[in-house]
Amino acid sequence: MSRTNSTMLPLGTKAMDFSLTGVDGEFHFSEITGKSGYLITFICNHCPFVKHLKKEFSTFTKSILKKNIHTIAINSNDIEQYPEDNLERMKEDKEIFNYGFPYLLDDSQEVAKGFKAACTPDFYLFDEHKILVYRGQFDDSRPENGVAITGQDLEKAIDNLLQKKEPLNEQRPSIGCNIKWKPGNEPDYYKKG
Repeated sequence: MSRTNSTMLPLGTKAMDFSLTGVDGEFHFSEITGKSGYLITFICNHCPFVKHLKKEFSTFTKSILKKNIHTIAINSNDIEQYPEDNLERMKEDKEIFNYGFPYLLDDSQEVAKGFKAACTPDFYLFDEHKILVYRGQFDDSRPENGVAITGQDLEKAIDNLLQKKEPLNEQRPSIGCNIKWKPGNEPDYYKKG
């Protein structure tokens, strides 16, 4: 199983606005306001690192919604090469795992490039002004390492955000499968691995 680390987008980066098709129709990030923060995550259906977290991540996002943290999930994989990640299969995943957040398809892969997303899963936490305060792993759990899935790294960052503290000093990269770029569409930061 190849492993790719997240790029660790610089803290303080402003989230780009985007409009994407989701499993429930159109979604416009610019229209989402009045929240305490935003968790934007790049996931897909087939990646073993994402599969490992799906159930617990779904539960986790419901708990942070109660803290007014809005979650948005984006699939940027090439669905021609990986049809198990297409919109119909995304709809199935949303139902199976009872996702309570928009699950969006970034068919052009431009949103992934805008966030310098590199792997699935890749997590980005923004404050209420859409300024990046955390990017990194969910926790230390990986497929087959035997570590319990807790979400503790991300939860700590959310608690820190809600307490209006400075971003955490220690932020460890997420690790997962590389985003499956369309041939010829690979960004300059893409590292084969």
